[in-house]
Amino acid sequence: METLETMKTIKTMDKTMDNTENTAFCETCRNDVNYNITEKEMTDTLKGTTCSYTGKEARCMECGSLVFVPGIHDGNLKNLYDAYRRENDIVPLEIIRAIPTKYCIGKRPLSLLLGWGEQTFSRYCDGDIPSKQYSDILYRIYHEPAFYASLLEAGRENLRSLTTYEKSRKAVCRLSDPDNRKDSGIHTVIRYLLGQCGDITPLALQKALYYIQGFYYAFYQTYLFPDNCEAWVHGPVYRDIYYKYRDYRFDPITPADFFEPSALTVSEKAVIDSVIRYLCCYSGKILEQFTHNETPWLDARGDLPVSAPSGRIISRDSIGEYFTAVKARYNMVAPSDIRTYARDMFQYI
Repeated sequence: METLETMKTIKTMDKTMDNTENTAFCETCRNDVNYNITEKEMTDTLKGTTCSYTGKEARCMECGSLVFVPGIHDGNLKNLYDAYRRENDIVPLEIIRAIPTKYCIGKRPLSLLLGWGEQTFSRYCDGDIPSKQYSDILYRIYHEPAFYASLLEAGRENLRSLTTYEKSRKAVCRLSDPDNRKDSGIHTVIRYLLGQCGDITPLALQKALYYIQGFYYAFYQTYLFPDNCEAWVHGPVYRDIYYKYRDYRFDPITPADFFEPSALTVSEKAVIDSVIRYLCCYSGKILEQFTHNETPWLDARGDLPVSAPSGRIISRDSIGEYFTAVKARYNMVAPSDIRTYARDMFQYI
């Protein structure tokens, strides 16, 4: 059996992102020049908040001076805004943009429904940062169809078309109907986890989901849920799940009152039960150390400083490939064999 040291692959990333010949005007050379693009850690202040983020800079290949490239400037600005959102718990841009589709309502009608200016929601979709008050409303709208339904009824007179109201109401009904709702696999897994563990914090929950995703793929060559995992400072994180349970902080999450066992297959339960038994017995901080020594998180973080915030995606392929390799190295035959990997990881850290 190979050692865990050989399993840990840390890539030293070359910060030079693109050495192809690009052209921009250099103020020093007073001419159009070719430039190199490099990646670096940047710090800027936005609305009184100092934010660190990963950005890019372009330098003249003749004299080494910085040159202005619109695309790079826009990308850095987006990364700065994303960092500000994370620092201040502002609803992510992707959630804002998903709301109209989820509830079958246009941007302007949604603004009118909420009693905001007609262009307010459109500006948020374009990248403007909402106030904390508006952010919390948008977050609740996305995650709580019942809350949106109450707003739809209360503000229906603000809408200029009955058709707009009817279309959105039907969307809410579909989301609320158990026979029609496409319940994300990750939430099914979470309800089962909470019921079985009885004492699991948000940090430990995040790591459990990551291990379930990885080991299920290793055994069955398919993923349990489509949700993206991100390489945060404290290990792999599913962003939507973080926002849903963040108020528990270091306290155990309250389990659901009822879980229908038939919602999971025998193979799904086998993997989840093994993760609960052999990995969830450790604290969230111990599991965090496990993930900090595994390829998916390390590769996604690259050369970021240890404490640098990041929304970099840990690709599902990276997770699947790593745990498939773990299964092969440990000659795992059944999910219960996860115990050997968990034991070795604990001894390693």
